[in-house]
Amino acid sequence: MPTLQQQGLVEERPRPARRPAHGADRLRALVQSWLDEADVKLDGDRPWDFQIKHPKVLERVLAEGSLGLGEAYMDGWWECERLDEFFARVLRARLDERVKNPSLVWRALKARLINLQSVRRAWHVGEVHYDLGSDFFEAMLDPYMAYSCGYWANAKTLEEAQVAKLDLICRKLGLEPGMRLLDIGCGWGSLMRYAAEHYGVECVGLTISKDQAAWGQKRCTGLPVRFILADYRTFNVDGKERFDRIASVGMFEHVGVRNYKAYFAMARRSLRDDGLFLLHTIGKNRRGGGTDPWIEKYIFPNGELPSIGEVADASEHWFVMEDLHNFGADYDKTLMAWYERFEAAWPRFRERYGERFYRMWRYYLLACAGTFRARTNQLWQFVFSPDGVPGGYRRLS
Repeated sequence: MPTLQQQGLVEERPRPARRPAHGADRLRALVQSWLDEADVKLDGDRPWDFQIKHPKVLERVLAEGSLGLGEAYMDGWWECERLDEFFARVLRARLDERVKNPSLVWRALKARLINLQSVRRAWHVGEVHYDLGSDFFEAMLDPYMAYSCGYWANAKTLEEAQVAKLDLICRKLGLEPGMRLLDIGCGWGSLMRYAAEHYGVECVGLTISKDQAAWGQKRCTGLPVRFILADYRTFNVDGKERFDRIASVGMFEHVGVRNYKAYFAMARRSLRDDGLFLLHTIGKNRRGGGTDPWIEKYIFPNGELPSIGEVADASEHWFVMEDLHNFGADYDKTLMAWYERFEAAWPRFRERYGERFYRMWRYYLLACAGTFRARTNQLWQFVFSPDGVPGGYRRLS
């Protein structure tokens, strides 16, 4: 039967424009009320404001937490010119605690049930992250290829900050010519190379990255430096080899709380009774909570940040803690310097890695800078001795 409009009995009026769903309006208002506490606006005009590019992005973030936030950025669902400042503001306002994070709960449960940093799993991060290509890291890092926090107390450039960090470690350890240094997780050999060149030290380094070992050994030609591809748990099992000093810089983040005691036991059996051990690591303010799911999935598989309490618990059977130095705010400057170099070098790597990798790496560097700016992550240098330094240990800064 014809409708009234078809019969010409009723005038057909144009339909009103479709209005957004009330649920979407309420969701946006809720998120904006939270962001107001961090002085961040949705679709605002400041560099740290959150620019919505996909209508479902807020639903995705609230449903999936930090994993959804990072993946949505990689997918181009939102933009932010100053990701570093966005994260610093959000974390200072503790807005991350407002969003339930199912991935984080699952990650914490897995860590209880499974040793995510087992010997077999330990090699995965080397393959996924550190073997991306030494030329890529060479473009981003300083000439020593130090992939850890620089020391910016008197430095103005990335190179100065990394040399200052390397020298600080050598002085804290009291290195002298003829000593033997073990570097647990030596990376591309920045510390070993510097210690051999400037302090006359013989060095042995452990790494799980074939690319790092090959690059580092080539750069250390002519120096008393040796790289060993090995997980720390399989090294010097019988304890027959002893070193005057041990350092571990930026590696402890891959050990995992279930393995801390095995790590310190290995360090103790490899250190002379009158030796010193320096541990340089990123840390979190409170124990528990697990690893950020996005970082774990895309950047550092099976990583886990320690708390001071967890380090103390694991080390107290083997060592006396002589010194603890926190310069976590310097990691903000370090990451921003890496980001500047990454951006400058990106045209050389665009074809190899692609746009999604670019967005992933940009998010990684700037989000991490924001965590240190907000002081939710720390950078610690511990100095340990087996039985206490006679007369006391004095920090050299």
